[in-house]
Order: sequence, then C-alpha cells, then structure tokens
Amino acid sequence: MKRSRFSETQLVAILKEADSGVPVQKLCRKHGTSNVTLYKRKSKYGGLEASDLKHLRELEAENSKLKRVYADLTLENEALKPAAAGQKSSETTGASRGGGVGCNQLLGNLGRLVLRGSGSKHQKVISVHRYLP
Repeated sequence: MKRSRFSETQLVAILKEADSGVPVQKLCRKHGTSNVTLYKRKSKYGGLEASDLKHLRELEAENSKLKRVYADLTLENEALKPAAAGQKSSETTGASRGGGVGCNQLLGNLGRLVLRGSGSKHQKVISVHRYLP
C-alpha cells in the first residue's frame, strides 16, 4: 500500500484548515492532492486529533499482524488435521506401519494447502519441510 506524503499532524492540520472555511479547490492545489482524497480523509479522520490518528494507525498495524498470524495458524491446523485423523484410525485398526498416514498422502494434503493459501495477499506460502517428521 502506498504511504501518505503527509504525517499525522499535517493531515490533521489540513483537515482543520478545510473545516475553517478555506475553499476546497484552493486547499487541494496548495497541498497537491485531489478533492476525492481530501473528502476520503475527512470521512475517515474527521474530528480526530494527531495523537488519536497515530493511535488508530498503530491499532490498524496490530490488527493486520494478528490477521496474518491467524492465517498462518489456520493453515498449519488444516495441514495437521489429516495426519491426526490418520493416526487415530490406524491405532484403532492396528496398522503395523506406525505412522497411519503415508508421507505421500501428507505431502499431497500440504500441496493442496500451499496452493490454496498462496492466493490471498496476506497469507504466505507455507513450506512443506516444516511438517515432515
């Protein structure tokens, strides 16, 4: 995502300037922005102080980090479910190989998860070697 050219204090100052009655066209020319940008910022940040805006950005960054962590854990959970189900079924049937799920089956499941997880922009591709014994 493209970063803003303005700091939090500058954004608040521009919005306060707009609220004080300066014509929008003149304000946009002065700061090199478009009308749409000014109105979007006004709808998102209108009425906030600089400290509030900084706190909002910190919360948004933390939220995106938590979403990435959740996506990674969900992928790991989905990758390990077939292995756990295979071990439980082999224990009840008395399979002698000890693993329950073959390595090829586990790699096949992981391959599907890697392909499914790589489509989203916030999920990273998991590596197969993490799950091998």
